[in-house]
Amino acid sequence: MTPRAGAPRLVRPLFVAFLAVAVVDLAGLLAGLHTAHLVAKPLLMPLLAATAAARGGPRLLVAALLFGWGGDVLLMPGSDAAFLAGMACFAAGHVCYLVLFGRARLRPAAGLLYAAALVAFLVHLWPGLPAELKVPLTGYSLLLAAMAWRAGALGRYAAAGGALFLLSDALIATGIADRPQLPAHDFWIMLTYLAAQYLLTRGALGGAADSTGAAPGAYREGSIRI
Repeated sequence: MTPRAGAPRLVRPLFVAFLAVAVVDLAGLLAGLHTAHLVAKPLLMPLLAATAAARGGPRLLVAALLFGWGGDVLLMPGSDAAFLAGMACFAAGHVCYLVLFGRARLRPAAGLLYAAALVAFLVHLWPGLPAELKVPLTGYSLLLAAMAWRAGALGRYAAAGGALFLLSDALIATGIADRPQLPAHDFWIMLTYLAAQYLLTRGALGGAADSTGAAPGAYREGSIRI
């Protein structure tokens, strides 16, 4: 991942804006202010993508975040067609992440754990899933689990981001399958999703050095780090 020319002076304001909008979105979900969520959600991934671009991050990272933005927007209407289109956008983002992670070797044990967790979860959800969504959701889940596993190639932050992305989408799936949900369910979905995208971004910007916690490529200015 060869760094690109960025705009370092913009990193801090863009990242602060991302954090501020994230707080507005999450607070709106907790308070039941749907308008705050409608306004804030479409701004989140463009701001994080712009932060990554300003840091000179890889194009595939920026593309993955923008595909996430497309998925965020398409999931908002709530229709089946929009849901499938949004899932396709997220799938494209996962493909970008997979290509970005490269072919670094990972421990097979982690892959087996992800596979076992995925099978158990699908078996649990299967009876409650709408018939027309069973095949698309299974294919998407396989891709997501592969991304979460492969994220470990970029170190601990990206690994945590991949796992949280899987958790966030699992929370969404419980709602689709009419399974028991957490209190403030939408809040936990967005919190885990935003944490996932941030950690994947940090891992991609810091590269393999994050596996040791050094992350020499991470941007620092005052208390801001990404």
